[in-house]
Amino acid sequence: MWPSAGRSSWALWLQVPLPFLLSLFCRALPDPIRYSIPEELAQNSLVGNLAKDLELGEDLAPRKLRVSAEKEYFTVNPESGDLLVSDRIDREQICGKQLLCTLDFDIIAENPLNIFYVAVIIQDINDNAPIFKQNKSDLKIGESTKPGKTFPLEPALDSDSGANSLQRYHLNDNEYFDVAEKQTPDGHKYPELILKQSLDREEHNFHQLVLTAVDGGVPPQTGTTEIRIQVTDANDNPPVFSQDVYKVTLRENVPPGFSVLQVKATDKDEGINAEITYSFHNVDEEVKQLFDLDERTGEIKTKGNLDFETAHRYSIGIEAKDPGDLASHCSIQVDILDENDCAPEVIVTSVFTPLPEDSPPGTVVALIKTRDRDSGENGEVNCQVLGNAQFTLKSSSNNYYKLMTDRPLDREEIPEYNITIAATDRGKPPLSSSITLTLDVSDINDNAPVFHQASYVVHVAENNPPGASIAQVSASDPDLGPNGQVSYSILASDLEPGALSSYVSVSAHSGVVFAQRAFDHEQLRSFQLTVQARDQGSPPLRANASLRVLVGDRNDNVPRVLYPALEPDGSALFDMVPRAAEPGYLVTKVVAVDADSGHNAWLSYHVLQASDPGLFSLGLRTGEVRTARVLGDRDAARQRLVVAVRDGGQPPLSATATLHLIFADSLQEVLPDLRDDPSPSDPQTELQFYLVVALALISVLFLLAVILAIALRLKNSSGPAAWGCFQPALNSKSGPGVLSSYNAGTLPYSYNVCVASHSAKTEFNFLNVSPEVAPAQDLLCDEASWVPCTALGDNIAPLASENVLKKVSQGLHK
Repeated sequence: MWPSAGRSSWALWLQVPLPFLLSLFCRALPDPIRYSIPEELAQNSLVGNLAKDLELGEDLAPRKLRVSAEKEYFTVNPESGDLLVSDRIDREQICGKQLLCTLDFDIIAENPLNIFYVAVIIQDINDNAPIFKQNKSDLKIGESTKPGKTFPLEPALDSDSGANSLQRYHLNDNEYFDVAEKQTPDGHKYPELILKQSLDREEHNFHQLVLTAVDGGVPPQTGTTEIRIQVTDANDNPPVFSQDVYKVTLRENVPPGFSVLQVKATDKDEGINAEITYSFHNVDEEVKQLFDLDERTGEIKTKGNLDFETAHRYSIGIEAKDPGDLASHCSIQVDILDENDCAPEVIVTSVFTPLPEDSPPGTVVALIKTRDRDSGENGEVNCQVLGNAQFTLKSSSNNYYKLMTDRPLDREEIPEYNITIAATDRGKPPLSSSITLTLDVSDINDNAPVFHQASYVVHVAENNPPGASIAQVSASDPDLGPNGQVSYSILASDLEPGALSSYVSVSAHSGVVFAQRAFDHEQLRSFQLTVQARDQGSPPLRANASLRVLVGDRNDNVPRVLYPALEPDGSALFDMVPRAAEPGYLVTKVVAVDADSGHNAWLSYHVLQASDPGLFSLGLRTGEVRTARVLGDRDAARQRLVVAVRDGGQPPLSATATLHLIFADSLQEVLPDLRDDPSPSDPQTELQFYLVVALALISVLFLLAVILAIALRLKNSSGPAAWGCFQPALNSKSGPGVLSSYNAGTLPYSYNVCVASHSAKTEFNFLNVSPEVAPAQDLLCDEASWVPCTALGDNIAPLASENVLKKVSQGLHK
């Protein structure tokens, strides 16, 4: 039994309450004060002491504690602060089958005004035994029914919940039947009779069973019903429903007589055995009051008004039975949809007017409560202020709102406010209501600067002119006057602290970022800045943005040859190539690097000069020098190759390397050539050497020719006609066989010309030699068929000089 009224006797039943919720001028706590009591307590039983739990002090009478008029189960002793039970509390009547039963109400203290939210949890006691609707029930089962067939039975009803509710069923001992527990989709348990073995009407035409329902209380309570089973002759086919479970959804505002659905069962029998009647099976009285079933057609209609707030789901059992008492069962699950048929209410509890103009933001103006009788989203209310941005609503507790100032007020601008508060529920369509409050009044730097971009990325090419602007950051501030004036500064950087000022600066007024020096991509490719925008308010507000500067590359670095190592004159040591090297033989490789990036660092290799252009090949991208063909007998053993390395910049930059390649099979074979000519030879120098030698040789031969001509003239002065040679430079007269005559001193040299005696055509065995070339063959006429020479003049000199140069050039080439 539960203890009687009295503070000390209830000490074991009361749980320690949570801290109090909120007061009007204090910050709201998220949880209410909670108490837990059993149901069916006597009147004036103690629930808890509010004065102690709310820390209200000892002087309670002026506070005028009272319970909200919305609940009649509790009262407050204004002197002691005790919360007492004022009326009978029946948990089953208040909450039905709900697992958690809570009574919520408000405690109001008038001086000063405070509202406290209290929740009392009602505990269930095992005060209801399971009860069957009928003490006796009759059941007919055909003797042809096979074992395993099940027959649903009327369940027992237990108003208690949780562990005190109905838990199990059992039958008295018998050899033919057993009982099993089944559960409907909405969680209700019902018994099901199971046939264990075949029935024989001739042996036993009647069976009497006792079904017992047991709850989970301590001690448990039970209820019984008698089941009388009559064994009938076989009716082969029972009715069969088209579905085992029907589901239907109804709105709560459907009128009485509205057709819910029509169930349908069929029987394979013929005649009277196929006639089916429908009836409710295993349903509560509430269902019979709300729904009507046509026993012939199986149509279900509404009989009363549905209310979602009362119940949002019904489970209806239907039985179809033929005249032979064979039956089948189905279940109908009816879900009720809530209709938004109640508009929310706005109740003003307190208003504080006039309000001083120096009131800070967050000052409470009024206390407002909302209420909506709908459920779910239709009962969820959103309260807001319309048309007054200076005020805001803050939810403080269950359905309570505090109307507060959201920003400073200025009485000179607006001396009076008409504040409209609207409450709108979340129904479809939503319903709303509103009230208007009149508030007599009264005046901050509350907006920080905002950058137009959270981060900036700037691309700057290297070698930029110092002092040039590279970017501009911009921030805006919606405030007015000094509170909206923004200045800029550099707050931080990933550069060295001492080097930041030498790289960039920012204009405090415009936000333009200037480069203080020329950037070098090879030394600094990027750096990060944190730019701060600050207004002029008191205190000032700030905002930061990141600025990343990417230094772009220019083609300002010449490729550098790493291999082979070069001498100061840019040439490399010699590389030895086997004489039998096949085409494609890797001779050496030129390796170069470029300090630039991207295309500016893409290197290509080209041959500028080569002793023999067809002897070697050079990889365009690899720099590999390979033999292009086999070394021939006429090819020189020493080869010179000038390689140019170019980058991909615009314009491109290049470097050169001179390679000395020697065809030899051993180092000893190469050493003599290295000692004789340690320095590399130049083709232009060799050509000049050959020209000097040729000029000296021509001069010597010319002197010999002059001497020979003088000697012949002196020897043959008595008979000049026998020789056809003369020297026009020594005689100004013409003789026989002379082609033309010249005055003395017209030619720089004399030319000996031999004329053939057996031909009318004049041929020249040797022609004039200029001082710049060397002779290619002997100057004398050694053929026996030639006649004496005749001196010619300047007309023959150019032809002779040209032929001699050709022959000298051919000799040098070889």
